[in-house]
Amino acid sequence: MNFLIIIPVHNEEKLLPLCLKSLEWQTHKNLDIIIVNDGSTDNTEMVAQKFQSNTNLQHLSIKNLISSDYQVGSKVVNAFNEGLQYKKNNHYDKADIICKIDADIVFPKNYFFELHKMFEENAHLGMASGIVKINTKGTKHNNIFDFNDSQKDWEFENISSKNHIRGPIKAYRKKCLEEMNGLRPTLGWDNIDVMLAQKKGWKIKTKKDLWVKHLRPTGAKYRKQSAKKLGEYFYNIGLDLPLVVLSAFKSAWRNLSVTDFFVTINAFRQQKHERLLTEEEIQFIRDLRWKGIKQRFKW
Repeated sequence: MNFLIIIPVHNEEKLLPLCLKSLEWQTHKNLDIIIVNDGSTDNTEMVAQKFQSNTNLQHLSIKNLISSDYQVGSKVVNAFNEGLQYKKNNHYDKADIICKIDADIVFPKNYFFELHKMFEENAHLGMASGIVKINTKGTKHNNIFDFNDSQKDWEFENISSKNHIRGPIKAYRKKCLEEMNGLRPTLGWDNIDVMLAQKKGWKIKTKKDLWVKHLRPTGAKYRKQSAKKLGEYFYNIGLDLPLVVLSAFKSAWRNLSVTDFFVTINAFRQQKHERLLTEEEIQFIRDLRWKGIKQRFKW
């Protein structure tokens, strides 16, 4: 299987070389890599070009964009879509699997070989990944590529279920990505894609004993706004008010915060922008959420 790996980057001069080195050492070699440099103001482009000329990565391309103002969700998806449209060497045409990965991820040598096996063994598998771990004792770059003796220093990044395919390590069968009409450039895109893949009948799977190192924990600078962003996300996926109330209550209960509940509800009610989902997709997501609630409470 041929993998097309797209890496959107913005000011990643320190971590990008570690990510690329881990890709260079992959045992599965059918990897085409596109770095989409989205308006970096540091030496990211220089680092990428140096790596391009001095390594064994034979199919590494660099595309430069003029950066826009940061918007959670839309910016990274727009950069990913630019990578898909990059026609040099016909990357997209020969790809079987399309990956969106972040520049702060380090992969074990067998990562893409294991993904290859997962997709080969199940023709109905539309999305797959390993799990994400973070270093709770401080990242040590001198042994960052060691996945044998360092497990005790790395713990599961517990911001979602181990069954959820995380945004930094997305892998899609190309046919699945096409059938779900690509990724939606909006907050919550990395949950919306899973639901849309399910709508099209595709299976989703994570391999729990296959893990990557996340050198920078997800969304640390946005945690203070998490309740507000949650309300916007609920709007983006088309939830109706009863579902929002139940979902906001669950989140607030988990965080032990009454304030979070009202912040989430108010944020939901304030949204006025056009959703990027069709009515049919919205109804599917609502039905899916209600089904999950009923199964949880055995209604």
